[in-house]
Amino acid sequence: MDQPENTTDPVARKDSLIDYPSLFPIKVMGENVEGFVHAVTATAKQFDPFFDASTIELRDSSGGKYLGVTITVTATSREQLDDLYRALSSHSMVKVVL
Repeated sequence: MDQPENTTDPVARKDSLIDYPSLFPIKVMGENVEGFVHAVTATAKQFDPFFDASTIELRDSSGGKYLGVTITVTATSREQLDDLYRALSSHSMVKVVL
């Protein structure tokens, strides 16, 4: 028989540290190739229909081979963020998602 969750134990609680909805920045890194920013933007729009591409921040690596793309999405739930992270992480053009 399952034991009831102990909601007084902070370790056992599964509450989020994020208040939803909330603006949430995500940094995505990949090779600096044509289509990378569009791929990140398109993925963000799948999970946040109101995603504003004008908020994207770009940062080249020192050698210029890689590009860091910071997107800011409106997070509405932990599930949404988890799904977005999974989609970005599994994209063939993405190396790292933070």
